[in-house]
Amino acid sequence: MAIISMFYGIIISMYYLDKKKHNEPHIHVKYQEQEAVVKIPDGEILEGEMKPNKMKLVLAWIEIHKDELMADWELATTGQPVFKIDPLK
Repeated sequence: MAIISMFYGIIISMYYLDKKKHNEPHIHVKYQEQEAVVKIPDGEILEGEMKPNKMKLVLAWIEIHKDELMADWELATTGQPVFKIDPLK
């Protein structure tokens, strides 16, 4: 697992070689005790739950960084190191 960004208490990560359970590009989002798997690029929650106000922040961040997220997804699914992505400011 690689943490690619953190903002407002939200931790965004990608797992290496993570295509078995969710075959679509996605990120793992954690906030306090909540966890969700969120699809790139549309922000659909594939698994878990997230507080609505925190999910809005995640969706805004995904929108801003779609290209970088997809590039990191390609790297992660082949086991290569991913790049950090700027947090939401």
